[in-house]
Amino acid sequence: MKRFTNDEKHQAVRLYLNDSISYGQLAGQLDVDASSLRYWVKLVEYHGDQAFSFPYTNYSPAFKLKVIQFIEEKGYSIREASALFHIPDFSMVRRWKRKWENGGMEALESKRKGNQPMPHRKNNKNEKPSKFKSMEEELEYLRMENAYLKKLRALVEEEDNRQSKGKKSKRSSN
Repeated sequence: MKRFTNDEKHQAVRLYLNDSISYGQLAGQLDVDASSLRYWVKLVEYHGDQAFSFPYTNYSPAFKLKVIQFIEEKGYSIREASALFHIPDFSMVRRWKRKWENGGMEALESKRKGNQPMPHRKNNKNEKPSKFKSMEEELEYLRMENAYLKKLRALVEEEDNRQSKGKKSKRSSN
């Protein structure tokens, strides 16, 4: 079965409504399922030119329950209720009804499909792994220690030089 554009669907519905032809005959001519053709006709009856313009919608559990209760209370078929509530595919309502019958209201809650989203990380691009961080800290400590020891050595040498000069000057004065 081929995929039909919105214009082709409108044209098929007009053919059905204007010509005295049955669903089965028209479905055979267009190579489409007769139940789909009936659904298109219902959509046009309820929604006119906007029949095949479906906004992308994530239906709430309350809306799903409303559709199911409408079917139960009013005795409408799934197709009829789907067309009336302007739902793009009547099989969606069939799935909702089956879920509701098996699991109640909780089953109508939409469950996220696919992979779970990755947890958000703090934006620490400058933060390096702990091993490298500890190595950098150790390197900084060793550099400071080295600088301290150089300074100490310089002071000790300076003191030795003063003392040795002091001894020389005492010897020369005697």
